[in-house]
Amino acid sequence: MIDAAQMPRLLHGTPGKPFTLEQHEATYHSTFRTGSLLDELTNSGLTGRGGAAFPTAVKARLIREQRGHRKYVVVNAMEGEPASHKDQTLLSTNPHLVLDGAEILASIVGAQRVAIAVARDNPIVVNHVKRALHERERRSKRGPELELHTPPWRYVAGEESALVHWLDDNESLPQYRPRRPHVLRIGHDPVLLDNAETCANVGLIGRYGAQWFRGLGDDATPGTQLVSLTGAVARPTVVEVVLGTPLRQILAAAGADTSPRALLLGGYGGAWLSGDYLDTPYDNTALKPLGASVGAGVIVVLPRQGCGVVETHRVVRWMANESARQCGPCAFGLPALAEDLAHLAHATRDADAALRRLIERAGVIEGRGACHHPDGVVRFVRSAIEVFRDDLAQHVAGNACAGAKSPTHYATVPTLEREEELIWE
Repeated sequence: MIDAAQMPRLLHGTPGKPFTLEQHEATYHSTFRTGSLLDELTNSGLTGRGGAAFPTAVKARLIREQRGHRKYVVVNAMEGEPASHKDQTLLSTNPHLVLDGAEILASIVGAQRVAIAVARDNPIVVNHVKRALHERERRSKRGPELELHTPPWRYVAGEESALVHWLDDNESLPQYRPRRPHVLRIGHDPVLLDNAETCANVGLIGRYGAQWFRGLGDDATPGTQLVSLTGAVARPTVVEVVLGTPLRQILAAAGADTSPRALLLGGYGGAWLSGDYLDTPYDNTALKPLGASVGAGVIVVLPRQGCGVVETHRVVRWMANESARQCGPCAFGLPALAEDLAHLAHATRDADAALRRLIERAGVIEGRGACHHPDGVVRFVRSAIEVFRDDLAQHVAGNACAGAKSPTHYATVPTLEREEELIWE
């Protein structure tokens, strides 16, 4: 029997020195399992690693059942989350593992084309993928056509419907989807879209099978997860952890602050979690009762000296700027949330009223967007109100905490396209 703990998994290699195709096949072995790959995928219990955690086999079966059309597989390696760098690490270590998974998915659903989407703003990763595709082109083998696409980087550009829209019409706008699962299309052709980490796991399952994959984790959450850690860490890093590992162990393994004020889990559409819950297992089953989730595999560590109100304002202001602005909640609601948080962060005379407005506006915005971008921001804001209630009380009283006055910040926020001139009382 194969020892799951001893077999190479996702990060087998040195980041920045991608395996050649020959090295990849020597490490992972070049033979794939016979039999039904869809059955193996179903039995593995693999869920998407992009944030929604939707069962990968269910999505594949839905596209497989679409008749009378050409089909596409799209690998989403856009990595729109500013605090995430797991796609970059994975594609800079072993891009062929991702491409293996994409080809397996194409064979399952009957797709003729595979589109690998990497943001053009990340030329190093683009070059890694180009080289990997060139190596595979030199093999005399039948299979789907592999294409590299390089959309411009934006937060919303990585949302699956926005990415498919760009591939179809060169426009990164999220699409309204009243029901899920919903079949995305390029023209009239159905699309199976998965993120890079999910595809890499499919590549492993295609080689070693469902039982091997389930050798780590538990029945409800099998396998491993790539986690990007930033904030109060020795240096930003990506670690591969077994789902169900206590948060405290993950922080220690990454050289992070093991006594933080709070953790931001799941990305900027995720939620803050108090530092009192560090013994919680890192999986959705354990995190859900606390209002959090694994999400996109992002952990931002906020130390005791940090200010959660300021960090929340910085993120929400950026998220408002990154919206598609195609409906009211994004165009008007998110900037209003950012303005309320600015009053709270700066402890202005309007802070008390701003907190009341913030709570009210969150209720008005939720569920009314054309996509789920505003819902993610509302979730993030509500978690901040809960976790940082003591800090908020000080700010409302006009006594900003010491962390609010510090020039050190912990959440990665890119420069805004349009900087507003704000004058505070």
